[in-house]
Amino acid sequence: MSEPQIEIKFTVALTEIPEEHRAAAQRKAHEAFVMELLRQGDISAGRAAELLRVNRSRLSELMYEYNISPFDDTMTLEDLQREVTDYLKDLRKSSE
Repeated sequence: MSEPQIEIKFTVALTEIPEEHRAAAQRKAHEAFVMELLRQGDISAGRAAELLRVNRSRLSELMYEYNISPFDDTMTLEDLQREVTDYLKDLRKSSE
């Protein structure tokens, strides 16, 4: 079963934008979109990390940059345990 997908497209009429600037702007827009979904609680931190292709440590840094609290009042004990387990796995992988 495939997940529903959202595609965001917009057109900006600008002349002669260097390719690296365009690519950087697209990456930043993608990042901002995913982080806003995380802020609103529409996706989990694990899903945000997966969509951004970053490890949990980098996601924590992004959450700080976007002023997103790592604490969720709706999180159950099981959710928190899963988050900690995932973080520890990522931490072990990065130290190998």
